[in-house]
Amino acid sequence: MKRALAAIFLFASTLFAQDPEMLRHFDYDQKAPVDVQEVGVERRGEVAIHDISYASPKGGRVPAYLVVPGGKGPFAAVIWGHWYMQGSEFLNRKQFLDEAVMLAGSGAVSLLIDGPIARPGYVRDPDPLGEAQFRYRVQAILDMRRGADLLLARGDVDPKRLAYVGHSYNATTGAFLAGIDRRFKAFVLMAGNLSDEVDLRSKEFQDFRKQIGPGKFDAFYAKYAWADQGKYVAHAAPATVLLQFATKEDFMTPERAREYFAIVSEPKIFKLYEAPHALNAEARRDRVAFLVKELALKPPDPAAIARVPELRQPVEAKR
Repeated sequence: MKRALAAIFLFASTLFAQDPEMLRHFDYDQKAPVDVQEVGVERRGEVAIHDISYASPKGGRVPAYLVVPGGKGPFAAVIWGHWYMQGSEFLNRKQFLDEAVMLAGSGAVSLLIDGPIARPGYVRDPDPLGEAQFRYRVQAILDMRRGADLLLARGDVDPKRLAYVGHSYNATTGAFLAGIDRRFKAFVLMAGNLSDEVDLRSKEFQDFRKQIGPGKFDAFYAKYAWADQGKYVAHAAPATVLLQFATKEDFMTPERAREYFAIVSEPKIFKLYEAPHALNAEARRDRVAFLVKELALKPPDPAAIARVPELRQPVEAKR
């Protein structure tokens, strides 16, 4: 009995420990129409890949693939967030498409979106202390939340079996989601920055601070203190978080990855891979096994997992 009460207290304290003022930055009109529009559909056996878009809470349209298994369900659901690696042909919703199609055979509906920078009209802000980076970050988070609305409105989706998978920039997006949106049961965060507080202690950031000017730098980060993803992923519980990191990184070294891991709430799993930022086949196998367990999916054929193409690390890309 005492253990049960302690668990309830821990859950409640984790759930409500965040500052409501921080969470308000990610509010949106949940009653607004999602306004799904379909462009076309491709079939791979019994799996249907719907080319769709839906309304972003921040304006414009969110291009996406909706991958639907054959049958009636109820299905689990996964939202996938691609990396933002310059020079990659998969800096878009295509990155996880083959993986999502493979998981459809196990009973998972998937939503894969183009992030704001992968859409027509995106212009990069050259100012490293510019405000545009936060507007795009909030839009990415809200577009994922709206994607959850889309999936959970479907009659064939089990609302208790929703997961998120994000790589690099969108691993960070997932870190925010983990502390904001309680509808997710599990998260896979792949090779992403998970704490500004940790990063600011690094030599790279301290050198940048001196270059910009300590006063200007400190004022900027104080203004946007609410946008530290570590303050959100620390409250991911009761969702389970799988963190996947690479050993061949310039900035996100194994030591820094372990510092991120220390911040994430329990339950959590930490994995390191002898790979570059793109990760590797072993990471995919672990990711799939994690989703199968957390979402109660039918285990896929190992040969089907092996057929998913490797993500190529651009030669010119350095992290």
